[in-house]
Amino acid sequence: MGGRHCYHCKQWVEQGEAHDCWTTTEEALTENLSDDLQDAWERLRETAVSFGDQRIYASHKSIMFARKACYFFVRPKRSFLEVCIFLGRALKAPQVRRVDRASKSKVVHVVQIRHRDEVETPITDWLQEAYEASDVLATRVRATRAKSKPKPGPKKGK
Repeated sequence: MGGRHCYHCKQWVEQGEAHDCWTTTEEALTENLSDDLQDAWERLRETAVSFGDQRIYASHKSIMFARKACYFFVRPKRSFLEVCIFLGRALKAPQVRRVDRASKSKVVHVVQIRHRDEVETPITDWLQEAYEASDVLATRVRATRAKSKPKPGPKKGK
């Protein structure tokens, strides 16, 4: 009987067997974390929930935190939580591992958390800032797109 390896999760899938590796839950993504990482995850989630109304959902290998648009997400790894925070400015801090431009108005900051005690200032302040700025940044992108004019096409010769 034939089968195949899933391109995404590398799992062996028998022919005719249903397979959906994209659908996941918070619990599935965090169940195998060490006790320290589990505690850090719980504190991180509690902190984000305290900011106010938002959507929290799992998507592939990440747990997303969003208002109108995602303002940060967490990728649980074996030895740390990779936290990606979207802000309207670039940060320079020892906790920030990498900074990349995500769009015209958003800059993503990658932070690694290994213990519950790391979920404190300045990281919690950045999360709060991202939460408060997320609607503004999402609106700014839409407004920029609405104002932009189509580029003129090539001139037609006679």
